[in-house]
Amino acid sequence: MKRYCLALDLVDDPALIAEYEHWHKAENAWPEIKKSIADAGIAQMEIYRTGNRLFMIMETTDHFSFAGKSAADAANAKVQEWEQLMWKYQLALPWAKPGEKWVLMDKIFNLP
Repeated sequence: MKRYCLALDLVDDPALIAEYEHWHKAENAWPEIKKSIADAGIAQMEIYRTGNRLFMIMETTDHFSFAGKSAADAANAKVQEWEQLMWKYQLALPWAKPGEKWVLMDKIFNLP
């Protein structure tokens, strides 16, 4: 297992943030999206929010790769539909590459 931490901002609008959280409640999450996450080798995923900043923690299996997940997502119409919907709420970080949403964070401290 490997852990990745990523960050993303939301549009700073309380109504849009509430909608975003609505789509991420267990009962509202699209089953196709959950399946695509699991199929990519993501064993555990959590998203936290403070203000309009999001923080994601992913625990992955040995066969996970960002390139593989990206390729699978590009070929999945339902994932593309989801991603288009999410862009209504999401705001790329200022240092993100063009088209990049979630930005991989660097680990800078570890307490054994």
